[in-house]
Amino acid sequence: MSIVVVGADYLGGIEKKLQSLGGITEVVHISGRKASTKNKIRLPKTTAFVLVMTDYINHQTAETVKCLAKAQAVPLVFAKRSWRAVEEKLCAGNLLSPASTKASL
Repeated sequence: MSIVVVGADYLGGIEKKLQSLGGITEVVHISGRKASTKNKIRLPKTTAFVLVMTDYINHQTAETVKCLAKAQAVPLVFAKRSWRAVEEKLCAGNLLSPASTKASL
């Protein structure tokens, strides 16, 4: 199962924490700052959800990702670039149980 992360120039420790959640084999990161990026976005068939980092993302790219995720019935999460914000949004969207986040820390 893979996760597609769009936005943010650098993920920092977020990528490692996402992989430590269990069942995640791949984290695909697309910076999304340039408008030309929107034409290159592809969602793998094994995508569990798409995480859009609202910091440093082009509006057209965000709209393209939203349409792609909706067309493929893939859950979409918008969060700021901090693990705390990502964790809150994933729990709110029932994509992550609170117990698994405490185990990963």
